[in-house]
Amino acid sequence: MRTGDRLPPLEIEITRTLIVAGAIASRDYQDVHHDAELAKTKGSPDIFMNILTTNGLVGRYVTDHFGPSATLRKVAIRLGAPNYPGDTMVLTGTVEEVGGDTVTVKVVGANGIGKHVTGTVTVTVTAGAPVPSSPAGAVS
Repeated sequence: MRTGDRLPPLEIEITRTLIVAGAIASRDYQDVHHDAELAKTKGSPDIFMNILTTNGLVGRYVTDHFGPSATLRKVAIRLGAPNYPGDTMVLTGTVEEVGGDTVTVKVVGANGIGKHVTGTVTVTVTAGAPVPSSPAGAVS
């Protein structure tokens, strides 16, 4: 793994079920994440994904790439364009820094209306565990 290496993209279909399940799992009961009519009265065209679900998907994207020995150390993200049902978010990543067993990856998640999430993820990989030397196959 070297600075500048790219992780393979991951496409995530944004469904109502994903949005609602993510909100419930993170105990975020704000109506804009599960009630389309109330979301519309608040100015949104539909329900939209919460930041905790996005945070989990970003973490999963990076740890799936580095394997079961990867441990999240820091996730710093910023939201942009909302993730609405019926869209697809494509996560991409670029290695920004490698130091010993620690890797920092810049992550971008884009959907049909723009960048949904940008940020960095720092992981450590247990000594002796294989670290990809170049982008691997698709992350699932």
